[in-house]
Amino acid sequence: MPQYENPWTIPNMLSMTRIGLAPVLGYLIIEEDFNIALGVFALAGLTDLLDGFIARNWASQKSALGSALDPLADKILISILYVSLTYADLIPVPLTYMIISRDVMLIAAVFYIRYRTLPTPRTLSKYFNPCYATARLKPTFISKVNTAVQLILVAASLAAPVFNYADSIYLQILWCLTAFTTAASAYSYYHYGRKTVQVIKGR
Repeated sequence: MPQYENPWTIPNMLSMTRIGLAPVLGYLIIEEDFNIALGVFALAGLTDLLDGFIARNWASQKSALGSALDPLADKILISILYVSLTYADLIPVPLTYMIISRDVMLIAAVFYIRYRTLPTPRTLSKYFNPCYATARLKPTFISKVNTAVQLILVAASLAAPVFNYADSIYLQILWCLTAFTTAASAYSYYHYGRKTVQVIKGR
């Protein structure tokens, strides 16, 4: 049986805010309003720091939904940012394709895990009910590193046209580092797949 929990926690609301900011950032980048985009990106980053801090320090604010929603918000934000920055010619197409492909596979895996851990009879109302917690996700260490590197590259790319260093060799080094950690992260989920999922037993 799944565990019934309150999904309306502060960290989950912060993650939803981050998801809401993603298309705003995408629009600002496409319109080449990089100064405002940097500010909105800083706000999105603050929500990421706060939701993790609150969930770690207040047990009542920690939830199984949050273990999936937080990385999902990161992936949505990162995907929209990379597509937008590629459109603005600030990040190469192959790197964005690599990141989006990995994230699509991970998101598909999350939906599959939700289905597999849902008790029978499986229904759409159960599947999409955030109050029913069936599994807790544990990101691998290299995945956390990869997210940090991806966000650093986004910040550096957003700042590049503002501070005029779009052709810097250091950005190109960051491209290579991001590609490496993205590949390593994808392999870590393939290798440690089962260990990253904790099925919740009902009380």
